[in-house]
Amino acid sequence: MGGLYVAAGGAIGASLRYGISLIPYKGSFPLLTLITNILGAIVIGYIAGTAAQRKVSPNLILFLKTGVCGGFTTFSTFSLEAYSLFEKGRQGTACVYTALSILLCIVGVGLGMYAANRMAR
Repeated sequence: MGGLYVAAGGAIGASLRYGISLIPYKGSFPLLTLITNILGAIVIGYIAGTAAQRKVSPNLILFLKTGVCGGFTTFSTFSLEAYSLFEKGRQGTACVYTALSILLCIVGVGLGMYAANRMAR
């Protein structure tokens, strides 16, 4: 049964990610993937923070965290883009992109947890 919740959430998350990919951006830096991953980190942090403070259905957690956030974030795309930047000899850009993705997504989870804590008061 849990697989249905994950699948439904994944369809929503993947559709949202696709919507972001339609934003007209022509730069060589993979900005849209970075933004997607940061937003996903904030959302999953908020969900985790809320779930830690309140009684939340395990099925809702599956739907939101594994489904929506898993379908929305794009770690595999991030990895491919970082690899491609390295492969093309753009080590500086690849390092900046990798560092920003990791650091800002960790900060995003913290922001989401902080927001969940503040709203619970």
